[in-house]
Amino acid sequence: MADYYAQEDVQQILHLAIARKTDKGEFSRSQLVEMANELGISSDRLAEAEHEWLAHHGEFKERQAFDTFRSTRLKNNVIRYAIVNSFLVLLNLATAHALTWSLPIVFLWGLFLALKVWRTYELKGEDYEKAFASWRLKQQIGNSINTTLTKWLKPQEGSV
Repeated sequence: MADYYAQEDVQQILHLAIARKTDKGEFSRSQLVEMANELGISSDRLAEAEHEWLAHHGEFKERQAFDTFRSTRLKNNVIRYAIVNSFLVLLNLATAHALTWSLPIVFLWGLFLALKVWRTYELKGEDYEKAFASWRLKQQIGNSINTTLTKWLKPQEGSV
């Protein structure tokens, strides 16, 4: 065992120890405050850290929702591709008894679909961040409109 540890090493060791300490994997707020006190962390520093964690946690949840949205949209595109191109191939076989005019459509659409797959599962980079920012803005605008319409269409009972 070492006599001295780097700050990151201490964090990792404590993280592992805390993870093994509980059976439920959950702590109450009072337990969090108690642990912070035992480690000599002031309540102000704990509140700052908790606030920062909440901000990051909220963004993490938004990114998960965005990734789910993109995956669902991609799945819909793949299903649409399969249905339309199956119909075109069958129509081509029924009319010409060979695959002639449908193959270029299948391959070209497949190329564009492959590019969409690549963009959907590319979770880093400037394009991803731009798409996430655009999606987030649309979500915020939609939520604002829904809130406004709800307040306007369903006024509170005390104000009538």
